[in-house]
Amino acid sequence: MSDFRNYLNEQLQRPSFKAEWDALQPELTIAQAMLDTRKESGLTQKQLSERTGIAQADISKLERGNANPSLRTLQRLAAGMGMNVKIEFVTNK
Repeated sequence: MSDFRNYLNEQLQRPSFKAEWDALQPELTIAQAMLDTRKESGLTQKQLSERTGIAQADISKLERGNANPSLRTLQRLAAGMGMNVKIEFVTNK
């Protein structure tokens, strides 16, 4: 993993790469939060699919960051895990 981390750190020195990387962070943060929450809930993608009516393949795409969920989809996923969605607006660093 350190080879990748070193490569990433080198690429982040390039302004154009860093701008793209930063632009993707909100989407990747949502995907990681969905994955972490599902696992913490002790559910498989299939089980979450059965609870929410969202296709397992779609849940997989969302968790990999290959799709952008609507707020309604996030609410359905959260409800399937016994949770609610909270969205915040924060100031730029």
